[in-house]
Amino acid sequence: MKTEHVVAGKKHRGFTLIDLVVAIAIVVILTRIALPSYQAYVVRSSRQSAQGELVALANAQEKIFLNSSAYSTSVSGAYTGLSSGGLGVTGSLSKDKRYAYSITATATTFTLTAAGVTGTAQSADGNLTINEQGVRTWAASSGTKSW
Repeated sequence: MKTEHVVAGKKHRGFTLIDLVVAIAIVVILTRIALPSYQAYVVRSSRQSAQGELVALANAQEKIFLNSSAYSTSVSGAYTGLSSGGLGVTGSLSKDKRYAYSITATATTFTLTAAGVTGTAQSADGNLTINEQGVRTWAASSGTKSW
């Protein structure tokens, strides 16, 4: 809604305070609707990325087993292709640094786990695991499921 004011023969046009308040209210309402959806998208996207990385790490474990007849027990150790080496994950963190990787392994079994890093939105998302049999689980607050 524009108003016109005539001062000494000149027309001045501008927005009223009501126009400004309505515009701000619309922006606030759209933000309140869109922000939670965007945050959920970021969490889901990061989880899918970690799942892909876990599968790649499990594949590396299988290569190590073929070379050494044993699995590696280190996530962050340098990858050598042998069980005495590691999987070569820098700092044991996912590429986007939202998940921390850990491994529990024996000579014939392993379980890789991705846990959300504290202080990120992923920390409440649950843990992802994969084992030597290819069993994939996601332990979320709503229960344990396959991924």
